[in-house]
Amino acid sequence: MAEGLVGLRVVITRPEAQSEMLCERLCQAGAVPILFPVITIVPPEPGGALDQALRRLSKYDWIIFTSVNGVKQFRTRLADVLGIPLAQLQGIPGFTGKIAAIGPKTAATLRQHGIEVNMLPREYCAEAILDTIGEVCRQRILLPRADIARAELAIGLRMRGAIVEEVAAYRTLPATPPPTAFEQLRQGVDVVTFTSSSTVRHFVALTRGFDYGDPAIACIGPVTAETAWQMGLHVDIVADEHTIDGLFRALEIWKDNPASN
Repeated sequence: MAEGLVGLRVVITRPEAQSEMLCERLCQAGAVPILFPVITIVPPEPGGALDQALRRLSKYDWIIFTSVNGVKQFRTRLADVLGIPLAQLQGIPGFTGKIAAIGPKTAATLRQHGIEVNMLPREYCAEAILDTIGEVCRQRILLPRADIARAELAIGLRMRGAIVEEVAAYRTLPATPPPTAFEQLRQGVDVVTFTSSSTVRHFVALTRGFDYGDPAIACIGPVTAETAWQMGLHVDIVADEHTIDGLFRALEIWKDNPASN
C-alpha cells in the first residue's frame, strides 16, 4: 500500500462509468475516492457523419483512434450500420487502410477486438501522431473522436497535404453530480483530479462560489493542465505518462515528496 495516500480525499471528475480503475487504485492505497462526475459520454446521432464515413471505409488510407471512447462508439456504429463486428474491420472488401492509436489503452482496446495497430506513438497525445505517421500527402484520413476534440491534429495533417475527415464518434455533455457528491465536496477534499479539458471546464462551472477547501489540482497531462491554468486553478500535479496509471503514480510521487506540496 502507498502509505502516503492513506486517508487522502481525492475527487474524480471523469464520467462515473469510467472511474472504476482510478477508484480501485485509490481504495487499494487507502485513499478516499469521491465520485464527482461532471461530464457524460453519449453516442453520436444516428445517421450522422460517422455513419456516412462507415459506408465509405474503402476510401481511407488511415483511421486514427484517439481514445477508448472513440473505439467503443466506432465499434457500436459499425455493427449497427454495416452489421460487421470490429474484428472484421481489416477484412472489409476494399479497405486497405492502416490503423493508428493514441495511448496504450486505446491500442489495447483495438487489439482486444482483433485489430492490428499499425502505429502507436510513444507520447500519448494527438500531436505525437504528426511526428510518427510519415508521408501523408493526398492520403485520406478518418478521425473518429469526440465532438469537442482539439483541432491541432487535423490541422497538422492538413498542413502536410492529407485529406482529413473529422467525425464525431461520441458527444461529451455536461453532467451534474448528485447532492451527496456536493456534500462530500463541502466536507473538504485534498486533491481534485482532471482527465480532460472538459472535466476542468465543467467542474469550475459547477463549483463557482462553492467552498471545498484548497485542494491540490492533479491533471492527466499538459493539455488538461493548461486548461486548468486558464480557468484560474493552480496546478500542483501533472502526470508524465498521460494515463490513469500515470496519474495515480503522479499522486504517489507528489504525496511522498513533501517539498512539492
